[in-house]
Amino acid sequence: MAVHDPTPFPSPKAVPEKIAFDRKELGVILGLYGRMIAAGEWRDYGMSFLKDVAIFSVFRRAAEQPLYRIEKRPRLRDKQGMYAVIGMDGRILKRGHDLKSVLRVLERKLIRAVD
Repeated sequence: MAVHDPTPFPSPKAVPEKIAFDRKELGVILGLYGRMIAAGEWRDYGMSFLKDVAIFSVFRRAAEQPLYRIEKRPRLRDKQGMYAVIGMDGRILKRGHDLKSVLRVLERKLIRAVD
């Protein structure tokens, strides 16, 4: 009978770190989401947490492509800003350092003329 050393657990550095929205950021995003749900503009959402980006996708219907993607890319913090709102066609609608100011581009959809 041979004695073998136990297999070591992988070090914490081997596990890739994922980027995520913190509680405050999610509060701001879900506040806007709730207002857009009440207005009948949005119906569903999805979240993805990857190695270099966190994405909050907004859908009109669950089976469609997302209408908008709210992205957090910490690597761009010192450059253009780590928050971005991207449209369905892939265009960056707004990018910046402050999440609330970046989301204002979507809040304009709530403003409608009253007859």
